[in-house]
Amino acid sequence: MTLPLDGLRILALTQLGAGPYAMSILGDLGAEIIKLEDPTTGGDEARNVPPHAEGGDSLYFQSLNRNARSLTLDLRSAEGRTIFHALVRRCDAVYANSRGDLPAKLGLDYASLREVNPRIVCCSLSGFGKTGPMRADPGYDYLLQAMAGFMSLTGEPEAPPAKSGVSVVDFSGGLMSAVGLLVGLLRARATGIGCDVDVSLLDTAISYLNYLAVWTLNRDFSPRRLPDSAHQTLVPSQGFPTRDGYVVIMCMKEKFWQRLAERMGLGHLLEDPRFRTFADRMQHRDELIPLLKEVFRTRSNDEWLERLRGHVPIAPVYSVAEALAAEQVLARDMVIAYEHPTFGTLRQVGCPIKIDDVEPRYGPASRLGADSEDLLRGLLGMSAEQVADLRRRGVV
Repeated sequence: MTLPLDGLRILALTQLGAGPYAMSILGDLGAEIIKLEDPTTGGDEARNVPPHAEGGDSLYFQSLNRNARSLTLDLRSAEGRTIFHALVRRCDAVYANSRGDLPAKLGLDYASLREVNPRIVCCSLSGFGKTGPMRADPGYDYLLQAMAGFMSLTGEPEAPPAKSGVSVVDFSGGLMSAVGLLVGLLRARATGIGCDVDVSLLDTAISYLNYLAVWTLNRDFSPRRLPDSAHQTLVPSQGFPTRDGYVVIMCMKEKFWQRLAERMGLGHLLEDPRFRTFADRMQHRDELIPLLKEVFRTRSNDEWLERLRGHVPIAPVYSVAEALAAEQVLARDMVIAYEHPTFGTLRQVGCPIKIDDVEPRYGPASRLGADSEDLLRGLLGMSAEQVADLRRRGVV
């Protein structure tokens, strides 16, 4: 079966989370991902991230690098650079996630590679981008959640600032860089000229502030942590404890508030001037929420879901295991499985992009250097003896 990105070949210098996530999505949809790893360091550090790491492989690594082929190459050596340039001539893009100052230093940017391949698209994903006073600083998801204001908005008001339970900045930055790379490739195919794509985790996180940023910049609004993960302005839109768990409701429209009050047996609140409009309810949040909490505690999660689903946006607060077992998740093929030589049947999350008549390609990430000989001989025409010599001298 032909996949949408069949024929697209990307040289990927990726590590840990953000960059590999971007490449895994493109690989699911058909792109050939050639992951370059340093033979002198043991490759991507993610191969040894605990728990469940063994023999130079880990479940963490597999979760982010599926479909990736592994080519070991020492880019510090003259021969390694020569091989790298030969690969660039046969690829559509070079993708790197590293500090913002490193692509130019390592010769991974378009200015360095356009003489090798004028059509090459070079995409850099870094913590802080290629410009600005922090361009040489390392950037990690936790740091960016703090610096972009996310942590100031997460958690209970009297508790310390909290990070998200998942690496939201890493993965959203990965997706943003995948979009940027595809845009660059579209332009290169139209013009015959490549380009540099510069994406940073901080820029991505700041862009996600969106309406909160606009309110803050234009009306001196001060977003703050609210109890029960409440929405900044839309009331009631938050979590509520039930008799046996927790549900979240979102009254994003006036009709949802009206339906909620009626189905909770609180229709009389609709005539209360304190709660008539969005603005009224926001002003009187501290008076309304205790009334709703009292009623929510009288029934179980399942009872509230049966009573409100289809009338008011509602969801139970699931554990990770419960989320992965949810009927809707399974119906969307978001839990998949394939065979892995070390871990046996390996279950993973599926590709979130659904396209008519396209079945994503799923397969394990290769062991360190497992594809070196095949790529060097098949793509560059080297002999088995040449590859063996390169291995002996530590170049690959």
